[in-house]
Amino acid sequence: MQNRPPFSDADASPDTKVEALVKRIALAIDHGQVPAGTRLRSVRDCADKEGVSRNTVVEAYNRLIARGYAESRPGSGYYARKATGSRAQAPAAHLSEAVDVVSLLREQLEQHYEVRVGDGRPPATWMEGSELGRHLRGVRSNTWNQLEHGYGTPWGYLPLRQTIARLLHERSIQADARQVLLTQGANHALDLIVRQLLRPGDVVLVDSPGYYPLFGKLKLAEVTMVGVPRLPDGPDLEALHVLAAAHRPKVFFTQSLAHNPTGGSLSLAKAHRLLQLAAQHDIQIVEDDPFADLMPASAPRLSALDQLDRVIYVSSFSKTLSAGLRVGFMAGPSAIINDLCDLKMVTLVSTSDFVERVVSQLIDSGQYRRHLARLKARLHVAQRLSLPAMERAGLRLLSAYTGGYYVWAELPGGETEIDLVRRAAAEGIFVSPGSVFFPDRHSARPCMRVNIAYASDERFLRLFQTG
Repeated sequence: MQNRPPFSDADASPDTKVEALVKRIALAIDHGQVPAGTRLRSVRDCADKEGVSRNTVVEAYNRLIARGYAESRPGSGYYARKATGSRAQAPAAHLSEAVDVVSLLREQLEQHYEVRVGDGRPPATWMEGSELGRHLRGVRSNTWNQLEHGYGTPWGYLPLRQTIARLLHERSIQADARQVLLTQGANHALDLIVRQLLRPGDVVLVDSPGYYPLFGKLKLAEVTMVGVPRLPDGPDLEALHVLAAAHRPKVFFTQSLAHNPTGGSLSLAKAHRLLQLAAQHDIQIVEDDPFADLMPASAPRLSALDQLDRVIYVSSFSKTLSAGLRVGFMAGPSAIINDLCDLKMVTLVSTSDFVERVVSQLIDSGQYRRHLARLKARLHVAQRLSLPAMERAGLRLLSAYTGGYYVWAELPGGETEIDLVRRAAAEGIFVSPGSVFFPDRHSARPCMRVNIAYASDERFLRLFQTG
């Protein structure tokens, strides 16, 4: 390999110098710029050309070997080889038609496409690849030395539950650690709630559009979903009143702030009226708040107004810290939380005490707050760049952006969701078609959820200039 492949650090999205080098070389091999059998640069030459240490190069070459991209020939050097099953392969056919819940979720996990406008999370460089990553590695090392090698309590690591109770107090939600149950992210919390509170044939209300992974869980549980139209300032309460009277639902699952997928937030007046309707129709509310740490503590939350009487509060660190850590929690009435803890113990035994200690230390050290400040600054820049660019491209925003990662955009006239998905897939762009976010899979108008972290990418915007 005589010359450095034309891939910058920005393209590689590295979380370390080693990973940056690994990805550049792997991409060059995948794209045929470094054919299989080509001798890679010597460690010394590569270090000089790349501006890194020799140890970095050795580690990168070792990782390439481990991933099937290179082989070592003693006395001769390192040689490229074509990795089998590499990520450069064409996306599976179902990804070009990514309009069902499983396909959309699979693409968010497997990540075949380069431009990820439809993704649920920001770029890795904002999160695991940020300055937080270096601190995280140190915390993990320290935590391992303190770890008790047992299952731990099914409630979760007590100091973290106490910290969460303090954070809830900041949001005007009065709860103590005995009302907090740790979970493997918000999705695990929702799964436990569905299992505990609902039976086949029960009816629930959900936001429409709303959180599509929840729809999959409810369908699996053979629960009937009834969609409540989502307006820019929260659920359509007139529709909710009519639907509740007609269907007698047990639970209403909703997201009050930085709503997924619309990006809108609940107004205070609507929050008060919603709780009145829930009491009138005897509906349990499950409030999902995944962007809590990015939103003002004083923002209207049903849990704060209700004080966990009729509301179960669900949140997570996955959206703001690391999806890989999988730490979430729920808080609610003591009797319900106790039952949910028993169910967690039966189905999972316990969550990871080790990972919960890592998150606890990140919060207690102040590093998490500093990370949040950087994340908010990045979102501000992304919003300033993306929203005007989308409007110039002909995308009409249907709700005002209030925080989080998403906006809800209507497609330009004549464009259908399936046509957009196909055209985007051909260009290596992952989009989230609006119909996936409706419980009945029907959108009144062609829309899409857009992650603002990616929306200013010219490759995405050109879809609408040439569409």
